[in-house]
Amino acid sequence: MELKLFDSELKVMEHLWQKGDLTAGQLAKALHAQTGWNRNTTYTVIKKLIEKGAVARSEPNFTCHACISKEEVQQQETTALIDKLFNGSAELFLSAYLSGKKLSNAEIDRLKQLVESLE
Repeated sequence: MELKLFDSELKVMEHLWQKGDLTAGQLAKALHAQTGWNRNTTYTVIKKLIEKGAVARSEPNFTCHACISKEEVQQQETTALIDKLFNGSAELFLSAYLSGKKLSNAEIDRLKQLVESLE
């Protein structure tokens, strides 16, 4: 499933990924505390997520369930960024990202292992 989630939608998804299934009321309460959103704002964002297929609604109590994992969204967002800014080149992306960064030996070793696992 490929879809674009906006920042407001990601706020709702983060709660579902962290806590599991929640009712719309629980989400509204948590997002009010976190962002100051009112109940209608949260319900509108949930409705958009349902329309996109990212969240499923069930009864009782308008229970919300994430239909897409955080890892899937991270992969999609990363691919879109690399496609948009680096013409789809992971090499150019990594080069730009890592230039000027000070990596520990352990981080370098993990990156080497990751590259080797791709071969």
